[in-house]
This record gives sequence, C-alpha cells and structure tokens, in this order.
Amino acid sequence: MKKIHFIGIGGIGISALAQFYLEKGAEVFGSDLVSSEITKMLEEKGAKIIINSKFKIQNSKLQRKVARQPRYFAQFKIQNLIKKADLIIYSKAVPENHPELRLAKKLKKKCLSYPEALGELTKKYFTIAVCGTHGKSTTCAMIALILIKAGLNPTVILGTKLKEFGDSNFRMGKAIKNSKLKIQNEKLKNEILVIEADEWDASFLDYWPQIIVLTNIEKEHLDYYRNLKNLLRAFSQFIAHLPKDGWLIANKDDKGISKLKSQISRLQIRTQNFSLKQKEARKLRKILKVPGRHNIYNALAALTCARVLGVKDEISFEVLSKYKGSWRRMEEKKIIIDHLSFILVSDYGHHPTEIKATISALKEKYPKKKIWLVFQPHQYQRTYYLFKDFVKVLKDLKVQKIIIPPIFDVAGRENEKIRKKVSSEKLVEAINQQLNKQKAFFIPDFQKIKSFIKAYFEDDILVIMGAGDIYKLAQEFST
Repeated sequence: MKKIHFIGIGGIGISALAQFYLEKGAEVFGSDLVSSEITKMLEEKGAKIIINSKFKIQNSKLQRKVARQPRYFAQFKIQNLIKKADLIIYSKAVPENHPELRLAKKLKKKCLSYPEALGELTKKYFTIAVCGTHGKSTTCAMIALILIKAGLNPTVILGTKLKEFGDSNFRMGKAIKNSKLKIQNEKLKNEILVIEADEWDASFLDYWPQIIVLTNIEKEHLDYYRNLKNLLRAFSQFIAHLPKDGWLIANKDDKGISKLKSQISRLQIRTQNFSLKQKEARKLRKILKVPGRHNIYNALAALTCARVLGVKDEISFEVLSKYKGSWRRMEEKKIIIDHLSFILVSDYGHHPTEIKATISALKEKYPKKKIWLVFQPHQYQRTYYLFKDFVKVLKDLKVQKIIIPPIFDVAGRENEKIRKKVSSEKLVEAINQQLNKQKAFFIPDFQKIKSFIKAYFEDDILVIMGAGDIYKLAQEFST
C-alpha cells in the first residue's frame, strides 16, 4: 500500500486527488496552512493532516536555517511523515523553497506537482478534459452527471463541490463493461476520467486526454502568460496532446477559440463544434434551472460531449433539466437575519467576464429585484493586469452598490512590485470617478462589511463574489 504525502492538501483540485488515492487504499498524509471544510472532510475519510501555519516563512535567513536543520519542524511531525512517504504530491501554489518540499527532495523522495500527478492518471484512463477561461467547473459537472446517468460510471475530479457527490469535489468510478460507445478505443476498457484542465502556469500541458472540451479563451493569468498570444499558444499545445482518434469539442461562437482555427486545422484533429445558433440552445434555455447565457453554452458543451460518446439526447436533456448548480456557482439561499430578508448568492467569479455574466444572469432571472454586490478581487497581479476591464465591468453593472474588501493575497503567486501598484482602494476610486458618484465602497474587513450591510441594505439580492476567502462572509450570513 502506497504512502502519499500531499503539501497543500486543502486545495480544491489536490484534495480530489487525495480522495482518489484514499479510495485506492493508499495511506494519505497532508499539510496545509489553514484548516477548512475540505481538510476536515479529508480527515473524516481517513487522511492524516497537519495544519502548520508556521511553515509560511517570510524571513530568508530562517528559510536557510530550516533547509540546514530538518529537525527544526519535527514538532509538527512533518519530518516523519515525509520520511515514510513513497510519493510527495504538492500544490503548484507551493514555492520551491517550501521547507517540506526541500526536505522531501533532500531525502530523494519522488516529488510530483498536482498537475504532474494528475497527468499520470490521464495516461492510464480514457480522459475527458474540460478547459477554457470560464465555465470549466459547471461544464465538467454537467458532463459527469450525464455520463453517470448513462451508466458510464466515470471517476470525476472537479474544481467545485457537488451535492450529487455528497458535497464533494470527487467521485470514484469503475471500469466500463459491455460498452456500446461510438468511440472505439482500447482505453475504454478501463475507467473514464473527467477532469478540469486548468491553464494557469500551463498546468494542462501535463494532461493527455482523449477528448478536450474547450469552452472559451480570454485574457487571463497574465502574470504567467503576459499576453493573449502566449495564452493561445499554450491552448494550441494542449490540443496537440489529443491522439489521432481523439476529439476536440469547441465553442464555435468564441472569438478567442476562432483565433486557433488555423492551428487546429493543421493538427487535423476531429472537431465537433457547439453554438447558440443551433436549435438545441432554444430548448436548453427553456429547461435549464441555472440561468444565464453562459450556462446555455456550458450545457451545449456537455450535450455535444455526450453525443460524441454515443449517449442518447433524452438522457442528456433529462440530466441538464435537473441540474441545480454547484458550490459557489451562483449558489442561492434565502436569508432572514434581524430585520432583513433577502436572497444570498455566493459565487466564485473572479474575472471581469464572470462578474458580468453572473449579474446578467441574476437580472434575467429576477428582472425586478435590486442587487448589492460584495466583490473580493483575487490576486494582485490579476487585478493589476485587468484593472481597466474590472473598472469598466463594475461601473456598468446594474446593481445598487458595490462593496470591495482588500485584494485576496494568493500565497506563492504575488509580485511585490505589482502589489505596491494596485489596491482595492484604487479600484473603488476609479469606478466612482468614472461614474461621478459613489457607487463603490472600500471596506477593510468582513465584520465591517457585515455591519454596513445590516445598517444600510434594503434591497432584494446580496451577491458575495470572489475566489478567495470571501465565502466565509457568505457563511456568516447563512449560519
């Protein structure tokens, strides 16, 4: 039985991989900076986890001391866990000088990043990888649920939690028997694996799928790619990972994807497109419970993938009509607190396009209701590179007020020079200047935001949005 140690085990992707190995009978250890719902869930499933916030070392001299003296952190029991581990899997957010990773390499342990470890699985299974700037989690969830209903029993690794998976981001599948799928591939004798393929840091280049579902391509992760040209090149490289008998399922309407048309043609990849212009889009608009144009695209992508696999439309439409969404994807809850009664919407959106899509979908669903938005910017570099886009989208939103807390600091991914150039205060100032009135408010912490809302909120919908720890504010209103 393998012994595996996960560094940063509480991450939404890496935690799913930890569950996979627990299901396979491995002994799973892990560490993270903070305790969370995810780490507690993993502990309940049998993982041994150490929460070691003291490992976030800022002082360079102290880093050298730890590197020279592994016993320094024996008090955390990390050393013994790493010593007996057969494999170390670490989050890509973990820096190279992280003391646990340094110790593992010093002990000559096999070390794989999360994408590298997941990439190894994609070579063993018939893998469906969902990629794109937006919509990965929802599209991935829709595909998984359709395949489950069709009896194809996939293993699923998600970037969100699904109620259908017991509020988990993971589902263990089994090998297919007596398959009548249209695709003839030796790997279909094994298990189907459905994953999200993240483009950050070119992580998806570690994956080798048989089907790629491409939702859209837009400027994102410019701290890594610098420009759209480099981002497009990475997507093109990923598409080239498809085998000759593979399939690319792509959004025909997307401007970013259209820029890859010539590269895709040269690769001679079998392609199946989807578009809002096809007749199924009208039917999906009527039956979907999750609102918004973006969710119609997500559903079309899932429907197209199911067709490529030979799943009957009646199964796909039935599943899509019942899909109620996932964790922090326009997740709605009715709240009664003190004198207030309103709809709370918790959402993971952290890109200008995602903010616009979520608010537009809510206005479509609730055309007469008034909205407040609490938006936590995620990562200084994203806020800096997309600053003008954030200002434009936020000032044009049809909401009553916008509350912006400090930018969420993403450990291991920030640039000190950029950190000094951008802030939530500057974002608020730019929005109000363009509007020539105060619509946006900078409020420095969650408790003060909660007090502000209790004092002044008189509207119908409160949206709490962002990819950082802003979900904790939504939880406070929910409990």
